[in-house]
Amino acid sequence: MVENKETETPEVSKGLNFVEQIVADDLKAGKNGGRLNTRFPPEPNGYLHIGHAKAICMDFGVAEKFGGTCNLRFDDTNPTKEDTEYVDAIREDIHWLGFDWADREYYASDYFPQLFDLAIKLIKEGKAYVDDQTSEEIAAQKGTPTVPGTNSPYRDRSVEENLDLFMRMNAGEFEEGARVLRAKIDMSSSNMHFRDPIMYRIIKYPHHRTGNKWNVYPMYDFAHGQSDYFEGVTHSICTLEFVPHRPLYEYFVKELADETYCPRQIEFNRLNLTYTVMSKRKLLQLVKENLVAGWDDPRMPTISGMRRRGFTPKSIRNFIDRIGYTKIEEAMISVSLLEHAVREDLNAIATRGMAVINPVKVIVTNYPEGQVEMVEMENNPEDPSAGTHSMPFSRELYIERDDFMENPPKKFFRLAPDNEVRLKGAYIVKCTGVKKDAEGNIEEIYCTYDPESRSGLPGSQRKVKGTLHWVSAPHAVDATVRLYDRLFSVENPSAETDKDFRDLLNPDSLVEVKNVKLEPFIAENAVKGTKFQFQRIGYFTPDYDSAPDNLVFNRTIALKDSWEKAKKA
Repeated sequence: MVENKETETPEVSKGLNFVEQIVADDLKAGKNGGRLNTRFPPEPNGYLHIGHAKAICMDFGVAEKFGGTCNLRFDDTNPTKEDTEYVDAIREDIHWLGFDWADREYYASDYFPQLFDLAIKLIKEGKAYVDDQTSEEIAAQKGTPTVPGTNSPYRDRSVEENLDLFMRMNAGEFEEGARVLRAKIDMSSSNMHFRDPIMYRIIKYPHHRTGNKWNVYPMYDFAHGQSDYFEGVTHSICTLEFVPHRPLYEYFVKELADETYCPRQIEFNRLNLTYTVMSKRKLLQLVKENLVAGWDDPRMPTISGMRRRGFTPKSIRNFIDRIGYTKIEEAMISVSLLEHAVREDLNAIATRGMAVINPVKVIVTNYPEGQVEMVEMENNPEDPSAGTHSMPFSRELYIERDDFMENPPKKFFRLAPDNEVRLKGAYIVKCTGVKKDAEGNIEEIYCTYDPESRSGLPGSQRKVKGTLHWVSAPHAVDATVRLYDRLFSVENPSAETDKDFRDLLNPDSLVEVKNVKLEPFIAENAVKGTKFQFQRIGYFTPDYDSAPDNLVFNRTIALKDSWEKAKKA
């Protein structure tokens, strides 16, 4: 379990967000016997995304901060959409973010017997009834926020008939959609959720844990609060869309709770991020229609996708800390803030190396043929303890094709005819000519080097305006890089209601480049999870399907935010 390094006591309010302040006040007042138990309750119907990460940091973080515990409870009440693959992925994502639930892994399905017994109890007390209407008929009778609903014609069935029908529903006698169990509350309530909400529906589909034992399954509003109570959860922290659900949560919980213990629901603002969608339904659609390469596609806003792309847990947690938690539903959070947190962390930890994405050969004509010398390169200038590594320099090199122009504009400080640049960590070179193919494309660039200009040697302080990255051609290792960018081309895809969200996908969100030239050091250290900065290009990490004989790197992020620059322009 992650060590709790927070020493602040519940009595101290300095630096607390509003949820933490509520928890601190409850602990100080001795509520629930001074216990603190939160929970994170994901539905195992998809992979977790960055919005869930905000909830994870809240649920587990509050427990850590105040010395409490946090349960992991899977809300597995809809077997038609659930899978053990999702359960395993959720576990992995939470652990990767740095949290653990110890032995407190639970499932809503653990409580199916108790929930069923509670439903029987409510039927016997005249607080629930079986309704034969269709979902459309029930919806129509609910009314509107300003118009009261009308009672179901089955609302006054006898207790005996309701008990008989409910038991037969679970026995599998009726088809899906034929009947539901509804709470009998108030069809004229100003809160639409109080207008005889559905408690159980018929689902004839094997459950991933209970098999075919049940034919009726509880609805979220009925199962959630009761599951909290069964587990001893003291603070049920959720997002703002559940504010109108809170009275119903409390209504059902009070059928079980007493003055000694009752869970408390607290809501905070959810995370909405630009250039993406947070709808699990839409994300699943992208996966099923092969518009992305699975839930862990590095373009996806899923935690597994971000992990594969090269994001770090620290960067995600830092981002969430910075945006904070409020009671006000915020506008879209710029993805640039997340990207900034990623750059900030990677800048401190990523190993520097040379890679040429679009190579053109440079021949240093006055450098001895066959000679190779090793130059020392810093592994990370932000961390002197990271040390250095050796990199070969030879007569034939690769540089970026964009780093050369025959007819450059003013203030072009890269390589051009009769212009000098420094090859990082090595020598100053001067362009003396080029070789072109029959179509006029440059095949080779010819240069001379200044033997006295090697970095670190006496006389090497001569200044030139441009410094380029490079790779020794005879020692270069070929690789493929995948240049990932934002998944959508518009800032708020969900707001484009007149368009299919799939039509808003960014066609340049993935560009695959082959025959990239790497310095040997990168190739030798290309193991899963390693973070590199390809100098002057961006941050990269080996992809999961990378192998020594087929190196593949994912670009985590570029060195600079080109999107914000383009918007300002």
